[in-house]
This record gives sequence, C-alpha cells and structure tokens, in this order.
Amino acid sequence: MEQPPTGTKIGLFFGSFNPVHVGHLIIANYMATRTDLREVWLVVSPHNPLKAKNTLAGDYDRLHLVQEAVAENPRLRASDIEFGLPRPSYTIDTLTYLKERYPEREFVLLMGGDTLPTLPKWKNYEVLLRDYEIYVYARPGIDPGPWKDQPRVRWFDEVPLLDISATYIRACIRQGESVRYMVTEPVLAYIEQSGLYRK
Repeated sequence: MEQPPTGTKIGLFFGSFNPVHVGHLIIANYMATRTDLREVWLVVSPHNPLKAKNTLAGDYDRLHLVQEAVAENPRLRASDIEFGLPRPSYTIDTLTYLKERYPEREFVLLMGGDTLPTLPKWKNYEVLLRDYEIYVYARPGIDPGPWKDQPRVRWFDEVPLLDISATYIRACIRQGESVRYMVTEPVLAYIEQSGLYRK
C-alpha cells in the first residue's frame, strides 16, 4: 500500500464543487500522489465572490457529494472549513485561519493555469504570493507569462485534465440526460435520490 509523504504539506483545492466530478478528483489525486503533498483537502466554498450564488446547490449538499466522492481515498479529504467563516469567502482569510488552527501544517494553494492570471483580483494577493506556495496545473492553450517565474509558484505540466465542467453536468441533469462516468457512483446515486440540479 502506498504510504503518504512524511512531510506536513497539505494542498488546498478550493471550489464550488457544484457538483464534484471526476475531473476534480483526477487533479486532486494527482497532486496528492505525484507531488510532495501529504494530503489534498477539497475545500467546499459556500460562496465564491467571483461567481453568482443563485447557481449553487445547498452548501451541505455539495459538501456531502465531496465526502461521498473521496470516502475511499485516504489522501483526499472534504473540508467545510469555510462554512464557519465570514461570507463571502476570501482565500487569504481561510489560509490565515487554517494556519492559526493547524500551526504544525504547511498549506499549499492548488489552482489551474487559467485561474492564476486572475490572482491580482484576489484579496491581499501579494500576501498569498509571499507566504504560501501555489501549485498550478497547466491548462491547454494558457500562457503562464510572467507567472511562470514567480518563486513561490510551481507549475505542473503533466496533470491529466478532462474537458468537463460542472455547468455541463448540471445542464445534462436538467435535461434528463445521463451523467454516469462524469461523477462517481456514490455522487450519482445521491443526485438521483435527492433530485439535485433537476430544476
């Protein structure tokens, strides 16, 4: 059985996970098993300041879906850490809280290459770049530009990516089309039983 690294690095994969799908899980598992991270926490965001809230399923529904999706993987964990923090959620505030709560751990921010150029729009992004490492999974056709040379940014070019989105999955569900294999079986079962995303 594969043993996790002995270090204390925890990767934080923030997202709405609306719903969590296999594309998310492939990225999280790659980062947890092919880098120096001990674990990856999928942090369910109750409200991303850059996204409209009316498209979101309930916070605890989305958390439950992530818990179901990662239940059998000891290197992945669902986190509701932002549920108890002021809203809207800002990454720097969550990282500050986690650092105070878990001083023995080192937290690393995970993001896609398409998200990295938006960093200057983030609250206190200079502090993020100064105090935290950022692990970036490359996106096809996205030029990292000057971000590739940032000392705290590590670029991963071989992360397998699927051209799949939660928006597409929600549209399929609304139209009564199958989303099998795009989400895990436990996630699919919960969506079907609960009626999530049908309206």
